[in-house]
Parts: sequence; C-alpha cells; structure tokens
Amino acid sequence: MAAGQAAEAGAEVLLFEKMKQPGLKLGITGKGRCNLTNIAEKADFIAHFGRTGKFLHQAFGRFFNTELMDFLENLGLKLVTERGGRVFPASGKATEVRKVLLKWINQGETKINNFSPVDELLLEDSRVTSVVSKGRIISADAVIVTTGGASYPLTGSTGDGYGLAKSAGHSIIPIRPALVPLETAGNEAGRMAELNLRNIKVRMLVDGKKQREGFGELVFAKFGLTGPVILTLSEAAVDAGRKGQKIIFSIDLKPALDEQKLDARLLRDFAARGNEPLSSVLRGLLPKEMVPVCLDLIGLDPDRLANGITVKERRRLRTWLKDFRLEMVKPRPLEEAIITAGGVNTREINPRTMESRLIKGLYFAGEVLDLQADTGGYNLQAAFSTGWLAGRAAAHKQAN
Repeated sequence: MAAGQAAEAGAEVLLFEKMKQPGLKLGITGKGRCNLTNIAEKADFIAHFGRTGKFLHQAFGRFFNTELMDFLENLGLKLVTERGGRVFPASGKATEVRKVLLKWINQGETKINNFSPVDELLLEDSRVTSVVSKGRIISADAVIVTTGGASYPLTGSTGDGYGLAKSAGHSIIPIRPALVPLETAGNEAGRMAELNLRNIKVRMLVDGKKQREGFGELVFAKFGLTGPVILTLSEAAVDAGRKGQKIIFSIDLKPALDEQKLDARLLRDFAARGNEPLSSVLRGLLPKEMVPVCLDLIGLDPDRLANGITVKERRRLRTWLKDFRLEMVKPRPLEEAIITAGGVNTREINPRTMESRLIKGLYFAGEVLDLQADTGGYNLQAAFSTGWLAGRAAAHKQAN
C-alpha cells in the first residue's frame, strides 16, 4: 500500500522485499481468508486499539474502511461483510488480496527487488540518505519501514524493523505476542483437544479479581486454549503474566441460563432420565468430550444413576457448568502469535504523516509500530491506513 500510493503520487519507488515475493504473511491472514477490515464506526474502531488508538485518528481520517473497500473493489476484488462487521474477500481466499495488490503495484512505477533485505539505514545530519541492501548503497529522499512484527517468521516477519528503528535512535516498546493461544495447567484442555465451543462466556481473573470478559468461540488444544474469545483476551493475559500475576480463565458453559434456571434444567433432566447413568444424562448438556472431564473434576462416578444425585452434588455440577476454571501457564511462542504487540514508540512518530520525529525522511507504517488491536479486521486496516498515509507523505517529501 505504501509503495503503490507513493508511486501514484508521482514518486520513483523501490520496494525492497526480503522474501521471494511480497505479501506472504498477508496470504495466510485470517486462517487463509484475510479479514481486511471492519465496518465499525471510527470511534468504536479506535477503541479496539486501547492506549495507542488515538494515534490512528489522522490516518483513519484520510483513509478508512470505506476508502479501503472502494479501493480494493476498484481493483476487481469482490468483498463480503460477515457477522460482527468483518469484511472478507468474497472468494474466501487471502491470496486473492495479495494477487490484486501485486498486480496494482506492478502496473505502476514501483520496482520490486525480491530477496533484498535492508540491512542498514544511512543517516546524515538527522536525515536518512540511503539504505544498504546486500552490500549495495541506494540513495533515497525518503524511506518507509514496513517490515511488520516478529510473528510467523517463515513469511519473513522476523522483527528486522525494530533494529533499523533503534539504529536511527528510536525507542522500542518491548515486543510480546498478542492474539496468541495460551498454555494452561493440567491436562483437562488436552483431553478435549480440537473441541470447538460457540457462544461461550469467558472471564479473565487476575490475582482473583475479574479484569476482562469475552463472549464467543473457544477452542481447546493439546496445550491449552485458543479461539477468538481467547485470542482477544490474550494480550491482557500476557501483560499480566509478565508481571508475575496469576491468571485464571473462568468459562461459563451456559451463559444463557442463570444459576436458578440452570438448576431447574438439571432437576428436570434428572427427573425425566433418573434411571440413566449420569454420563448419559450429561450428554444433553455437554459435548461428549467434556463429560468425562466434568465428572472427574467434580468427583462424580459416571455410572451413578441420575436419580441418586444429592443436592450438594447437583450444586457442584451447576457451579462447574457456570465456572469451569483453567489456569494460564504461559502464552504460546511469539512465532505462533497472529500479531506482535509493542514496537516503535508512536510518540516518536508524527501521526499526520507517519514520519519520524527524530529523523527527517524516515517513515514507519503497519505492525512495526506499537499498535495492536483484537480480532475483527482492525489490525489490517491500521496497516493499510498507515501505509497509505506514509506513502503519500513520503512522495510529497521527494517532490519537495
């Protein structure tokens, strides 16, 4: 986006690509479907970015979701809007997004240098003058760093931009995984690996106090928990874990029923199927993979007849259904995170242009910046918007 916009604005553009071709990470986003953006209003959109969201006001004011959708559709990419306002290519293929963007910049004045990582920025009098790639020095009036974060390194996203930024005097907010699966204690999650639950309420307790809450899809894995609701809570969980705090996830498996209604449901089921074993009756309330885990944790024999369950035992079952707890041990590695939290400090970047406040002619855009949101298309929109703004501003810099 940055390269193409700079070229359209009249600049002579060289795109230095570390890998065999640009956009490899884009081609695997959204489980291969590419959640491009969200149709949410700007204020709501920015709220998803937390403390650094206000930095995006200027970029979103220039190029936001409707502009991005129009831009891509004009390139021939058909789009669809799905639940939660999430926007995808109609084909359901992230590779189609990469394909149309590559076609667009190839038709313009951008020259792409593949297998050409930038190893160094050359500076003079607080201005960037050149880049060094594979031993070659290439002069430049402006340089835009759009190297992404440090997740999915096989796509070339290995955090190179942080070193380039540091060499120019920028400070880096410590990087850590975000939108990342979480490892949990015990083997309960592993016993239910690949079980996918929808419409689940999850509370995140930090040192015993509720800090956040989410609702949606949860997936059990051999190592612990994943799925959209967990990924959304993961950044706060990772930050709390780094402080040595204890993180517990309380899973409400029956969020549509309060304690009283759930108890009435259990009483009806036990009365109607009193001569059946408890393990069989619970299949009406839980997926089969969860039944043995549930009975083990509350200490009930699966062969007990339902009509023999005491009031105390029914209370234990009811409590577990509303408050199944798993303790987080640690996040999965940064390489498995959807995005990287942290990055170039946005206080050192002019939000109106994406230009460094420290080095003239040096711009940053995308995930290399300390900008991160939860799932829903927000992160890609930020990348496209900051890229658009940086490309246009850098072209203006060259023209002057």
